[in-house]
Amino acid sequence: MDVVGDLLDRDRRSRETALVTADGRERTYRDLITNAYKAANVLRYLGAREGSTVAVEPAPGVHTTLAFLGAAGLGAPVRFDPAAGIERGDRVVLVSVADEAETEPAPGTNLAVFGGPPDRPETTHWEQELWSENPGMPPSAVGPDDPVVRAADGEIPHRDLLAAAASVVDRHGIDAETRVVLRSDLADPRALAAGVIAPLSVGGTVVLTHGESDRESGESRGDLAVVVDDEVEAPEADRATLPTLESC
Repeated sequence: MDVVGDLLDRDRRSRETALVTADGRERTYRDLITNAYKAANVLRYLGAREGSTVAVEPAPGVHTTLAFLGAAGLGAPVRFDPAAGIERGDRVVLVSVADEAETEPAPGTNLAVFGGPPDRPETTHWEQELWSENPGMPPSAVGPDDPVVRAADGEIPHRDLLAAAASVVDRHGIDAETRVVLRSDLADPRALAAGVIAPLSVGGTVVLTHGESDRESGESRGDLAVVVDDEVEAPEADRATLPTLESC
């Protein structure tokens, strides 16, 4: 894989489980890829293009994951910091509907919300647009050296994010049978690489969940869990340091 958008290749669509959300709902690879195409088209409708930035709520969830994958496919880097996105004039900002009242986009920034219909007519209802969009990825000329994430300390290109994910796959033996539980948010690129990109790259399952009951059930299955900052927690408390992106 050369770019994150390669995770969305049509040939990868299957009935295997790609994503499990905190409410226990499962999405297959077919579901995830098709809806990521739709997310890309929603973002494109809102003005996102190659090189323009999309600011996304960092809490892990189906809509924030779809927005990241859709934007990556378009070649639009993602900033997991809506407040910074508004301050810097990012093209699109996506937040929970609960945060709409406190989110005031500047001219030139389009606001979208998920989790329910917005109060303001100028705000885009993410789920409604997602449901009605074309399930085909729009063309893009994004390359491995183009940025995929705009982090607080700099840009991260597709090449480095994929290399970090590949290192995690090799270190922990992640494969199509592995469930990786993400207990951190998406703002840390290392957690994004280990908790989302790594399992998706090999046909495994991303589990977006929190809570002690989920922890206990995950440990009984032998799930690998990405928990805090720069560490990965494996079953039986086998911990290993995530590779820094600079070292990949």
